[in-house]
Amino acid sequence: MVDYRSVAQNYPALSNELDYLIQQFTHHDGGNNGHIPISALESICSQLSASYTPELIASSIATNTPPNSTKATFDQYLATLAALKGSRGNAAYHQSLSKRIIIKGADTSITHTINQDEKEQFVEHINAHLSGDKDLAGRLPISRDDMSLFEECRDGILLTKLINTAVPDTIDERVLNLPKKGATTINAFHITENNNVVINSAKAIGCHVVNIGASDISENRQYLILGLVWQIIKVGLLAKINLQYHPELFRLLVEGETLEDFMKLPADQILMRWVNYQIQGTPCSRVMNNFSVDLKDCEIYTHLLHVISQGECTTAPLEQSDLKERAKVFLTQEASKIGCDRYITPKALTDGNPRLNLLFTANLFNTCPNLAPLSQAEKAALDEQLFSSEGDREARVFALWMNSLGCDPFVQNLYADLRDGTVLLQTADKVSPGIVNWKTVNKAPVKSKFKKVENCNVVLEIGKKLNFRLIGIQGSDIVDGNKTLTLGFVWQLMREHIVQTLRKLSASGGKDITDQDMLKWANDTVKRGGKRSQASSMKDPSLKTAVFFLELLNGIRPGVVNFDMVSHSHDEEDRKMNAKYAISIARKMGATIFLLPEDITDGPKPKLILTFVGSLMAIDREIKAGKS
Repeated sequence: MVDYRSVAQNYPALSNELDYLIQQFTHHDGGNNGHIPISALESICSQLSASYTPELIASSIATNTPPNSTKATFDQYLATLAALKGSRGNAAYHQSLSKRIIIKGADTSITHTINQDEKEQFVEHINAHLSGDKDLAGRLPISRDDMSLFEECRDGILLTKLINTAVPDTIDERVLNLPKKGATTINAFHITENNNVVINSAKAIGCHVVNIGASDISENRQYLILGLVWQIIKVGLLAKINLQYHPELFRLLVEGETLEDFMKLPADQILMRWVNYQIQGTPCSRVMNNFSVDLKDCEIYTHLLHVISQGECTTAPLEQSDLKERAKVFLTQEASKIGCDRYITPKALTDGNPRLNLLFTANLFNTCPNLAPLSQAEKAALDEQLFSSEGDREARVFALWMNSLGCDPFVQNLYADLRDGTVLLQTADKVSPGIVNWKTVNKAPVKSKFKKVENCNVVLEIGKKLNFRLIGIQGSDIVDGNKTLTLGFVWQLMREHIVQTLRKLSASGGKDITDQDMLKWANDTVKRGGKRSQASSMKDPSLKTAVFFLELLNGIRPGVVNFDMVSHSHDEEDRKMNAKYAISIARKMGATIFLLPEDITDGPKPKLILTFVGSLMAIDREIKAGKS
């Protein structure tokens, strides 16, 4: 199975276009053989830039593929494209270098590219959304014209604030280490604690945080910080592009599509569907299929703005034949009329920058969705399916956990994205390395239902080896998206991961950890900290106040909890504040926590409580082992 993103790490110059390039490769690799015809490679190259002449393309292919080869692997495909981008014959590429900054990575033999357009737009977003924050007084606005963004991120304070603007109330800011009165800096230990909060909270809101840690932020690894900032901003702008916030998106369903199928679409796919819906009936005959090459000439954007602004924005930009001038007119004279000239630059438009195009399009939707409200009858028809089911919160936690392990592709919908078995097999191999015999696995993308069932049967065989309870589940149940059975299997995988982690940290070495062992440890640790709370089980109603967890944290590290901030009231808001405080302290101590405050206060939900307690038990053992 080709690990596209691992291979792509060797070609940082292609990072902006990577999603599109993977999409193109898999489209032409119809047989899932790991290679595409040379003719397809030639076609892809010619579509990317008019400056890539047939002679230049032929030369690059000949240099990066074996002599007389009729096929190209993914590595050869990227090598060819990277060579084209860096070619002396590509004047457009060299002109774009003025907007890119080349920096050294941790390994000085590796360089990374900072896209200046992206950095500038991210800085503008930060300045706009965090201005007036008292804890950042004197630090904003950040300059667009230098590298001060990365220095401002080093202590974690700005990044925690940015996360809370993306997903409000993710972090209880009472746990932040701030400079003392009269000081402007904090010490290294406090910086690490703040950045622990950043990393673990970023995972909890759905950022793909695998190859970055707290030290990367404090040590100013600029390309990693920029990638993290991009993901946080993206999460915030895409957060409300769903049926829960915009039930009128119901109008985008295509013939034969069920509401359940539509709800599985990631936000970027919904955005493309929205764009194509809006430009129907306009003079634009094209269809948007990506956030890169399809948008370079501004034709789709111009017609989109004309429609969603109810005619306020004109199609005048299309009168410009020069694409650079067209992009400039589009942004400065048209998009600015409705306050949507942010998140992108004329150059990023003509370059087809997929990150900035995604943010720009999301901002257009958030500003002018232009979808007729649903009637009362239509709303009533949606209510039952939009109502959160009992398993939704657990599914969210399990998906975030799988993503934190580095599974590819990113899990957006737990039930839909596990159907071919490949992500489950990756997860099992992360939990118990070497347990998967990859020679027996049908590699992604798996299109045949028969092969999907084969993969899922392998998954269940691994479950048997791990002594999972597999009553009444078959491979076809996972392929069919059976929610109850899929949720039950993934829960056992996550629990096994917790047990494996605790087993490795166990002084006795190798002893299995039971739920009762975790509960006993938690009660004993509360006593160790001089407190009295006790839990009879992971679903003890008294856990709703979250006081038990705060006293547990105090037992792990005495003094970490300011009990003046803890309420013993049973008021819903007070309980939620306690829970948010406990989760934020746990993340500050280095624990990876995915549950929400509501998972404590509205239940509690025993499976999710166990993941919380297991993570805290692991932190306690790390501290005792001198690893924290």
